[in-house]
Amino acid sequence: MIERLDRFMARANAGYYATHDPFKDFTTAPEISQAFGEILGLWAAVTWQLLGQPDPVLLVEAGPGRATLMADALRAIARVAPAFHAALRLHLIETSPRLRAIQVERLPGASWHDSLATVPDAPVLLLANEFLDALPIRQLVRRGEGWMERYIGEAGFVEVGCTASSILPRFAREGELKEGAIVEISEAAQQFAGDLAGRLAAHSGAALFLDYGPEHSACGDSLQAVRDGRPAEPLSPPGSADLTAHVDFAAIAEVARQAGAAVHGPVPQGLFLARLGLFQRTDRLARNQLPARASALIESARRLAEPDRMGRLFKAMALASPGCSIPPGFEP
Repeated sequence: MIERLDRFMARANAGYYATHDPFKDFTTAPEISQAFGEILGLWAAVTWQLLGQPDPVLLVEAGPGRATLMADALRAIARVAPAFHAALRLHLIETSPRLRAIQVERLPGASWHDSLATVPDAPVLLLANEFLDALPIRQLVRRGEGWMERYIGEAGFVEVGCTASSILPRFAREGELKEGAIVEISEAAQQFAGDLAGRLAAHSGAALFLDYGPEHSACGDSLQAVRDGRPAEPLSPPGSADLTAHVDFAAIAEVARQAGAAVHGPVPQGLFLARLGLFQRTDRLARNQLPARASALIESARRLAEPDRMGRLFKAMALASPGCSIPPGFEP
């Protein structure tokens, strides 16, 4: 009995998030610094103004985790942009009952959805931090003049013949790839981006994705697993580890443009956060703190933004309605 990689990955992550506290295994940007969520909230507020201040407007987060990002964002919005705070209606896309229970306590006024499909059609601002990387991928391997697809068998990976031309990304269709080259495709991520872009073409809105991966599409096996805070074997028993893969930003951008949305970026996360004022906000938070606490706050900002840490591997990309001005952080 064999199983296609994307189906294995979807099943494994569903089991993992249903039974584990993921934040014991890894730390995401909102957990590193409160300034991260605050400045993303203000990004949404400024972008709302660029869209003409639609009222009401849906503020949506995909994959809200422990609700830390959104709690920090809403606190900043209420303080700095009260008109936006009054206009927004909070919606969360979350499939894990375990995480939903945490989110209900921290964000009691929200509405929950299993997918984008049930989010109402309306002007929207969507935030998604480390959401796309957890969506399942397929892996195709170049063999001779054709392609094989990776499946999971009892002894590990199994290669099965396939007709891949319809799903290969452009760089793989147009380039000469070496024997054994691995190409990853996330149909789930592309579907999400395409559906969202279609909404943005029909209603005013914008979306911000922050995730890790290269700026340009490239070959390689990026499937990885984390268990107990350490790298693990990706083909461990399903549900025992968190599985992720690098995001193909170029493929996401191509799908979004084809669906009618404008695309901005990707840009390195460090540059994006610096443009939004990460270090200025951190300096204000550090004032009047004890030296150890002030140093910890500054170190957190550096961890998010420095190129040799999270600043370069992580990228920011925005989708927006056609005609919308360039969102903050993406200026040339």
